[in-house]
Amino acid sequence: MVRLAIGYVVVSQPFQGALESTMAKKWTDGHSSSILCLNVSKDGLVASGAEGGELTIWSEEGSPLERTQVQKTDDVTCVMFSPTFPRRLYTSHGEIVSVLDVRFLKKPVEYFHVNEEEINCISVNETDSFLAAADDSGAIKIIDLESKKLSRCLRRHSNICAAAVFRPQRPQSLVSCGLDMKVMLWNLQKARPLWIVDLQDEEAEEQSAGQLFNPPLVHSLSVSTCGNVFGCGAEDGKIRIFRVTGAKFEQEAVFNGHTLGVSQVFLLPEAYWLITGGNDGKVLLWNVSNEIEKSKSPIKSIHRRKTKAPNATKNVDKMNTELTSESEPISPKLTIEHGEKVNWISYAEIKGSRSILVADQTSTISVYSVPEQ
Repeated sequence: MVRLAIGYVVVSQPFQGALESTMAKKWTDGHSSSILCLNVSKDGLVASGAEGGELTIWSEEGSPLERTQVQKTDDVTCVMFSPTFPRRLYTSHGEIVSVLDVRFLKKPVEYFHVNEEEINCISVNETDSFLAAADDSGAIKIIDLESKKLSRCLRRHSNICAAAVFRPQRPQSLVSCGLDMKVMLWNLQKARPLWIVDLQDEEAEEQSAGQLFNPPLVHSLSVSTCGNVFGCGAEDGKIRIFRVTGAKFEQEAVFNGHTLGVSQVFLLPEAYWLITGGNDGKVLLWNVSNEIEKSKSPIKSIHRRKTKAPNATKNVDKMNTELTSESEPISPKLTIEHGEKVNWISYAEIKGSRSILVADQTSTISVYSVPEQ
């Protein structure tokens, strides 16, 4: 069932002429408890996972097509459609990853139990050959989907690994983040990370300057379709944009967006547009393409060639941060006063309309239409 509810939207450039309030569609009758995760297939199907093992498949019109309970005691923490087989759905619940056919959810096609603690995030590379499962121990277990066996365990995070995401166009490469305030770049051929950025270094600098803020525990990340740019959301309310160059990555921009922790980030398929959701109940749309283009300037290129360090752990690039702060402040192009703490954000084109899908503490999915640029 689809219902309508008021959600307040503040619009700035480039969305001139759009209304300052909008009707948020509410997808109902799919769950009885808080929805924790969302994913959209290439065919337009939407999967949602909730507390108590609830799993639902929705049509793009917002009607529940299939429902099941994969596990009564464990929450469904992440769902992801196969990039090559749209009817195949991967779900994580507790320490298990189940593989299901969306046409018949009652019984998993197969399952993997290789993690030792609760899984927070799963990601499948674009060739559907490897699955990464990040868990509370800080480990990332890599499952070979062809041999159906554990391929490798990536263990460097010293606290909960909140997210691990494969990079598009690079099926052997992924990035991860965690509550140890670290962001890492991995290659599956190596057991150690290629590059590490410790956001605690930035925190120490700001504390020495007398600033007080929440620690930058990193909750989520999203990678662009080009595979070279990704964004992270942290507990300090900041969004950070990084660019991968070879076997390392550097911070291109950092900006404040939320008054509380940033629980979700989502890079749109188009060029460097970003959706963020926070514990403050706001959903924001950003255009960070200017910041990415600035990173190609001659000044920054010279600086990069001079960067040297004795090991893989790197401080946040101070010059990059300074250049960003000296330019015009980054402000959201669209502000949605959602009103509930955001659990998950996704994006879909529904009947030709660009839409933001939001899961929160309730049992409904909110769908907001994005004004045309």
